[in-house]
Amino acid sequence: MVALALIGFAPLTAAGQAKKTPAKHAPAVKAALPIANPVLAGDYPDPSVTKIGNTYWATATSSNWGPTFPLLKSTDLQHWTLVGHVFPGERPAWADYYFWAPEISQSGGKTYVYYTAHKRGGNLSVGVASANKPEGPYTDHGPLVGQPAGSIDGFPMQDEKGQPYLIWKEDGNSVQQPTPIWAQRLNAERTALIGEKTDLFRNTAAWEGNLVEGPSVVRHGGYFYLFYAANGCCGTGCTYATGVARAKNLLGPWEKFAQNPILTKNDTWTCPGHGTAVERNGHWYMLHHAYRTDGFAQVGRQGVLSEFEWTGTGWPKFLNNHTTPATPALVPAVVADEFQTTALSPDWEWPVEDKPAFALSGGQLRLTAKPTGGGATIGRTTLAARYQATTTLLAPAALPAGTVAGVAALGDPNNSLNLSAGDNKLRLWERRDGKDRTLAETALPAAAALRLRVRALGNGQFRFAWSPDGTTWTDMLPTSETANGQFLPPWDRGVRVGVVAQGPSTATATFERFELNNEK
Repeated sequence: MVALALIGFAPLTAAGQAKKTPAKHAPAVKAALPIANPVLAGDYPDPSVTKIGNTYWATATSSNWGPTFPLLKSTDLQHWTLVGHVFPGERPAWADYYFWAPEISQSGGKTYVYYTAHKRGGNLSVGVASANKPEGPYTDHGPLVGQPAGSIDGFPMQDEKGQPYLIWKEDGNSVQQPTPIWAQRLNAERTALIGEKTDLFRNTAAWEGNLVEGPSVVRHGGYFYLFYAANGCCGTGCTYATGVARAKNLLGPWEKFAQNPILTKNDTWTCPGHGTAVERNGHWYMLHHAYRTDGFAQVGRQGVLSEFEWTGTGWPKFLNNHTTPATPALVPAVVADEFQTTALSPDWEWPVEDKPAFALSGGQLRLTAKPTGGGATIGRTTLAARYQATTTLLAPAALPAGTVAGVAALGDPNNSLNLSAGDNKLRLWERRDGKDRTLAETALPAAAALRLRVRALGNGQFRFAWSPDGTTWTDMLPTSETANGQFLPPWDRGVRVGVVAQGPSTATATFERFELNNEK
């Protein structure tokens, strides 16, 4: 469950009434965090957070990138370390894609992740996995609910009697219908639904548009508070915002706040929503996603921490409208991988439906080529609107006939920008909606190794260059031209940058060192 330690507030009885605690026993409230957003730089939509012991654990949507569902930990909600994934190898057998909205919680010494995925031969469903410790390994228990219109955004919560429930959204907007938020009892193992479901509320206010979703519930002052997102989540035309409703009992009746939405866009962040409320040192926060307003749509929805307080009327109020922009963001200037281990760093990702074959040895990454679908690709989430990524391709002239390999900006298997070597030439090409087109090409330089570089200039514009020594660089396009990558990001995720190998499955491309330089 969400961490519910109400430090500085009176504890609740099972009936939801506040106990009278002598003031001398109430711990002092410590100073609030000096928030530097994004706390999760990169593409981390629908983030979830809970406190287990002295550590905060978080996860987020991975959509159609594998491994599935990142696992991050922190001691202060500000500095996070990626330690692995809920499903680090194969995705659950019952699902094929759209791995969305994982909700991490702790109960009875076990860690649970309730998540959304598309059921093979079916529709979107809410599933659950559990582990004996938050870092895993996790055992999948399959889907709990999958309504005809789709079921997404599962959130576990105990009612006023301590009974476990699952709260989720029926995806009615996918079929031009309303979007009820449902609640239904969980079994004692928290792995199946029992009893009848209850409709808590649905989209009825004008600002909510065609949906309400992403429920997150906390208990405070005798009420359950359900934070939710509404309207359009994604892309440059998004209209997302956050509202709240409250009820004395988990099954209602629920009252929406008259002053909704309570979390909206500002000059720094836009379309804030779908997060989890959490308490630290007597202060309350929500870890949610938002887009940077200054050309960061290609990065994706990043993890933003926003503080709120409880007002005299009992409703939450966000402070400084979800950001402290005076503090610089925690985006590293340089991220490099020397490939010195035998296991790929958890920062690397691949298409979830088509994991490529690769191996690491002696500071080299060997990527097995794939003949179709844009080739075999692995990438890393981008952290800034402007960056450059470089890697070294070894023995480009020795690649088998029909094999090309190089550096790429990756949207999905059908959309990418690539600079590749092979077949006696260097070629800059785009793959758009599954169709390949050459943008520029030149004769393959006579070099034992080639440095390849992609540079993002912002606003979806890219430049590509090569070097035989890492010192003298030659651009593939004239100075006045760029490669237009505005088509790259899918509607629900950001662009990755990485390497590609296209050709017969008997061919292998070898890379050394991958470096990502971020411009703040």
